[in-house]
Amino acid sequence: MPILTDLASRAESAAQSLWEASGQLVQPSLRLGVTGLARSGKTVFTTALVHHLTRGTSLPAFRASAEGRIRRAHLAHQPDDAIPRFPYEEHMAALTEERRWPQSTSRISELRVDVEYERKAGWRSGPASLALDIVDYPGEWLLDLALLDAGYAEWSKQTIEASRKRDRAAAAASWHELLKTFDPAGPADEMQAAKASLAFTEYLTALRAGAEAVATTPPGRFLMPGDLAGSPALTFAPLRLPEGQPIAAGSFAALMERRFEAYKTHVVRPFFRDHFQRIDRQIVLVDVLAAIDAGPVALAELEEALDQVLMAFRTGRNTLLSRLFSPRADKVLFAATKADHIHHTDHDRLDAVLRLLVNRAARRTEAAGARVGTVALASMRATRETTIREGRETLRAVAGVPEAGERVGGEIFDGETEAAIFPGELPESAEAIFHGAIEPGSFRFPRFRPPKLPVDAAGRMGRMPHIRLDRALEFLLGDRFA
Repeated sequence: MPILTDLASRAESAAQSLWEASGQLVQPSLRLGVTGLARSGKTVFTTALVHHLTRGTSLPAFRASAEGRIRRAHLAHQPDDAIPRFPYEEHMAALTEERRWPQSTSRISELRVDVEYERKAGWRSGPASLALDIVDYPGEWLLDLALLDAGYAEWSKQTIEASRKRDRAAAAASWHELLKTFDPAGPADEMQAAKASLAFTEYLTALRAGAEAVATTPPGRFLMPGDLAGSPALTFAPLRLPEGQPIAAGSFAALMERRFEAYKTHVVRPFFRDHFQRIDRQIVLVDVLAAIDAGPVALAELEEALDQVLMAFRTGRNTLLSRLFSPRADKVLFAATKADHIHHTDHDRLDAVLRLLVNRAARRTEAAGARVGTVALASMRATRETTIREGRETLRAVAGVPEAGERVGGEIFDGETEAAIFPGELPESAEAIFHGAIEPGSFRFPRFRPPKLPVDAAGRMGRMPHIRLDRALEFLLGDRFA
């Protein structure tokens, strides 16, 4: 049955791709996936991207914009009626009027921007248009794709072994105690299944609160169940299974296995088929600074997670046939976010750390014909650069308004007062960071409020400040405006 299901899924995907390809003859379109792991700034990136395109901001590193060839960009009706619309207006109001960061991405959403532009001079010169479909989704869903090739027994073994790591032992302690009470060969029991699922979810929640916040252990929907909360597809957990023994029909383990497969069938495969497989370009946002501050263990977790992310992409060059029958992302950009939390003299070092994190997977991906890039950026810049004196030393610092309740040293901020903060400096050698050159917790990275934007005499609000958002757009979209 799994083989027939896979064939049917491929046929449906091919039909969908054929339909979309025929639509490209009427109006060219590009689907840009925006994702990232926990607290990486996905919503702010999408909001800032749409803001600059629709406001007509001149973006120097985005050539079509710098050359004045983008004539107009406006929001349009999205093509997928079954996908929630990305609430751009709501997020803009939060950032600019309330000066607060929007809620984290917990579900998939989409927004279409129609861009009218002039092609470069040449035989194809003249007016053209592009429908840019921005698909925003949680990065945790990406890591779920690894489950498609895993069986329940294999997944159980790997997940339990990973939970025994030294840095996870405390978070897993109560779950491990409960695991001892379950008999995989015993009868299927709904109450036991609910108890197992709850304990496993509490373990995943504890990981999210610690160093694992920069990575993720699947299943991703356990922490953001939405309308699936309480459903059998989300009521399962790993079990300690006897090595090499088959799972007996009607047993507790068989119940868990069936629900694991249901999760793949009803949650993971539809996401892959209906959304992920149709993405043309992808940006993955990463909070590298949080991982650096958490130490080498967190960096190792992040490297493993990013490797899984690139493994999930069916990357490579797109041809007409590949777009019809095996769509793939031909460009993937990894972005180290919150670059405004450090001085610009450290931006290249931050980018170097990110390149090391994705280096192994990037080589594999580029060998398949895709391009992988990295950049350090801030989608909306919340600080300005300054200097502070500490004794006889002048330190490169950043200044902004920390959120109410943020603590730096012995000072607690009120959410209104600007502060100049020396965040710390990254070492020249990116490799040194992976070997413990920085003491965990030695940086100062408070959450800054979004900046207050200026208003001109006509009452028009100024444009969002950013760091290298234009470079990201050039990498992801530049060739489509040639």
